[in-house]
Amino acid sequence: MDMEEEKKKLHISTTKFSKIPNHFLAQCGLFLLIQISIFIKVEAFNYGDALTKSLLYFESQRSGRLPYNQRVTWRDHSGLTDGLEQGVDLVGGYYDAGDHVKFGLPMAFTVTMLSWGVIEFRPQIAAGGELRHAMEAIKWGTDYFIKAHTSPNVLWAEVGDGDTDHYCWQRPEDMTTSRQAYKIDENNPGSDLAGETAAAMAAASIVFKSTNPHYSHLLLQHAQQLFEFGDEYRGKYDGSVVVVKSYYASVSGYMDELLWAALWLYKATDNEDYFKYVIDKAHCFGGTGWAITEFSWDVKYAGLQLLATKLLMEEKYRDHARSVLEQYRLKAEYYICSCLNKNNVSNNVERTPGGLLYVRQWNNMQYVSTASFLLTVYSDLLKGLNQKLSCHAGMVGPDEILHFAKSQVDYILGSNPMNMSYLVGFGPNYPKRVHHRGASIVSFRENKGFIGCTQGYDNWYGQDEANPNVLVGALVGGPDCQDNFGDQRDNYMQTEACTYNTAPLVGVFAKLSQLEDQKLGNDPNLDLVASY
Repeated sequence: MDMEEEKKKLHISTTKFSKIPNHFLAQCGLFLLIQISIFIKVEAFNYGDALTKSLLYFESQRSGRLPYNQRVTWRDHSGLTDGLEQGVDLVGGYYDAGDHVKFGLPMAFTVTMLSWGVIEFRPQIAAGGELRHAMEAIKWGTDYFIKAHTSPNVLWAEVGDGDTDHYCWQRPEDMTTSRQAYKIDENNPGSDLAGETAAAMAAASIVFKSTNPHYSHLLLQHAQQLFEFGDEYRGKYDGSVVVVKSYYASVSGYMDELLWAALWLYKATDNEDYFKYVIDKAHCFGGTGWAITEFSWDVKYAGLQLLATKLLMEEKYRDHARSVLEQYRLKAEYYICSCLNKNNVSNNVERTPGGLLYVRQWNNMQYVSTASFLLTVYSDLLKGLNQKLSCHAGMVGPDEILHFAKSQVDYILGSNPMNMSYLVGFGPNYPKRVHHRGASIVSFRENKGFIGCTQGYDNWYGQDEANPNVLVGALVGGPDCQDNFGDQRDNYMQTEACTYNTAPLVGVFAKLSQLEDQKLGNDPNLDLVASY
């Protein structure tokens, strides 16, 4: 056994042995040294703490009038006149990242992923004491979508615009930028936005079905109307809301969102019409054609394909429907195998030297968190069926899939070459200069003096000091392809966080926390820490 390899595996540095007398080592030799390394306590991450912190982040991103039980106290009310110029109430919802625009497409995807996390891992989230906070995070989004869907064929897509917003560095409570609102309707279609919002509301309706059936039914009504609107009046939303093109352009088009919405509506209603839509349009809408190696706010195919695979495993579908679901399954498995580095060489997701999945330079962590979620869900699916996954490089068991998902989460939490937790506020070393207006300026609750548009740039943006407010639970963009990370406020590719980065991790943290609790029950000597 190679001693250096053994030490790396257990994250043990040579300083751990510096206090052992030389003559003792000389007498006992290398064998004893290796034995000592084996019996030193192994450290694990406190995933329950990560779960709690991840849900706090959504309270930092709230727009509108904050509730009495708001836990992130450095924030205050903001955007209280949103929609006023257009004669509609658009107060509420989420800011997507470090700016103050309310972008409908990423906000809806955030809510879909939060809802899917609760659907898959509800008992684990409840065991972690966070179910109420998870449901509050979902409802803050769906309450806004109800307001934004002002009639069957009208959905307000955006409040504010990125160009004027990015000119200013202000707290949300001080906003002086444009709050112009933009909508999609029959003459200005947006099937991708309507589809994703329908998916979010349908998934959320499942979450609330047992605890708040009236609200669940209301969400379902909106979801059905939005799907019909998006399907009947087809078009990309960035063709209708041109100001969004520089920020959240719909590169994948709208077909993935329509299939995605139909599948979530089928799960929520058991209405065979939605299932028939997913089957009949599988080929022409790319559901069984696209083999994808990313899952994101824009590209839904991998998530759609995995959901369809879960239906296939229910064994109640026959003939044509079953054969189509099998095609969905093959594409889902392509995605899983590509993450595991088990497709043929050119079809795998790249990795950094430290082992992190690497899709692209800008905000890469969003793809890591969605991959971790899909891998965890698929691992559970296979485990429940006592099956293995067949990849080009061989068979893979559910435990191996979960182990890889855990490795990605552990990298995020600090097990990486930078010894940096990319989940803000978790562990001893995390980004202190997150690219985020509200976090980087003194809290409104501490100093209610107005901070102007460029004043924030002059007095706060360029400062080298850490942000005065910690954006707890935010998952920043993360390191580059060589595992390097620059903790600077102007390094927005790496230090800006987004709601859709953190959302997929909520359920995964809960799952890993449960597994760690089970392990602790068997071995009380294991410590839960946040270190590498």
